Amino acid sequence: MGTLPPFIAVLLLLLSSASGLTADEAAARRRQLLLGPAPEPHVDRVHIDINIQIKISNPRLQSAHTALHALKRALYSDPGNFTGNWDGPDVCAYNGVFCVPSPDDPSASVVATVDMNGADVAGYLPKEIGLMSDLAVLHLNSNRFCGVIPEEIKNMSQLYELDASNNRFVGPFPDVVLRVPKLSYLDIRFNDFDGPIPPELFLRPYDAILLNNNRFTAGIPDTIGKSKASVIVLANNELGGCIPRTIGDAAATLDEFIFVNNSLTGCLPVETGMLHTTTVVDVSGNALTGPIPPTLSGLAKVEQLDLSGNRFTGELFKAVCELPALANLSVSYNFLAKEDGVCSAAGNPPEDKYSFEDQGNCMGEARPFQRSAAECGPVSSGLHQATTLRMAGATAATRFSSPTTGTGTISASATPRIFSSTAGTGPIPATAAARILSSTTGTGTISATAAARILSSATCTGTIATTAARLPAPASIS
Repeated sequence: MGTLPPFIAVLLLLLSSASGLTADEAAARRRQLLLGPAPEPHVDRVHIDINIQIKISNPRLQSAHTALHALKRALYSDPGNFTGNWDGPDVCAYNGVFCVPSPDDPSASVVATVDMNGADVAGYLPKEIGLMSDLAVLHLNSNRFCGVIPEEIKNMSQLYELDASNNRFVGPFPDVVLRVPKLSYLDIRFNDFDGPIPPELFLRPYDAILLNNNRFTAGIPDTIGKSKASVIVLANNELGGCIPRTIGDAAATLDEFIFVNNSLTGCLPVETGMLHTTTVVDVSGNALTGPIPPTLSGLAKVEQLDLSGNRFTGELFKAVCELPALANLSVSYNFLAKEDGVCSAAGNPPEDKYSFEDQGNCMGEARPFQRSAAECGPVSSGLHQATTLRMAGATAATRFSSPTTGTGTISASATPRIFSSTAGTGPIPATAAARILSSTTGTGTISATAAARILSSATCTGTIATTAARLPAPASIS
């Protein structure tokens, strides 16, 4: 150790004398001064977040910034770091966020789309999401969002498309979506919504209504006939009840309706045949009974017709099998006793016009892979004993409409080609019967017995009006 400068030695000497330090204590103080200050004891440091208010000149983007950051804070998990760049004032640069010039002020940008499809994030939707009033498209498909859809979503005055499918949303049908003024595409499939479907849903001007794979109950509202949607998918719920006869009233716009696996009962309404522009009709996996309505011959543009997995009985008619646009026809796993030879020929070589499935019915040796007599006997006999239908001029067929058919009378010999059954009583006006499915084979009156054969089911009853029963007319039904 070197020699201390004289002035430091004198200072230390004075200090040691003034404080009464011993020689050893004074030496220790000298060493401390030479070695520097002793290290401070370790203390826990507290991190304090300072909320720096980000100023954005565009107030609409400022609102979007608030909403998006609230959404980011509401996430419990973001394994793919989807929101990793959701920082800073430029929301238009955020992952999954797309901006466009504002329609009412092209010089200002607004957030038009938030697309988080497949991000695999977990969390909930905060109420601040409603601040994005310019948003047109909100895609949340295939994530792990839970809870409910917040009421504030009604403030999204420009929202056109909402896809919240394949998440974990719960609760009753989110009525708030009915108050989103411009919504056209609603997709809430694969969630855990439950309870009834509100009748108001089908009164909204939606183009697509996708509700499948939830827990909806309490039947299909009659208002479905007033829907302007091109696609209605209600599959894999627990709806029960009958398919409303008003379904035919949706003919002008309905392109696809899919009601698979809903425990639906009753008959397939004859009004289904009014859907002359529909391309997909799928009612498979239900408990529908009675005959397959020959009025299905009115489905002029149907490509996929799936009636499988029900309890239909009777015969599959030639006119149904000759639908001009058919690509797939399935009547498998019902209790049909007969089908026209045209059906199996069209679906098998050498014709192979379309895919055809009829296994699991009651056609005996006439077709392969049929049910046993033990399975078919009780169903067939029970239905035949109960089959009655009284049809006397009233209002049921006022739902039929078609500009392509004419009026007139129908001969008794032509009527069995419309439909046949084992029982039925009640008169029907000749003019009304002719409008159901017109025939080119003759004129005359129709007997009460023959008229009752137009429609017959163990579970379906109704009346038919004298003036408005109109359907597209097939060339023949046999």
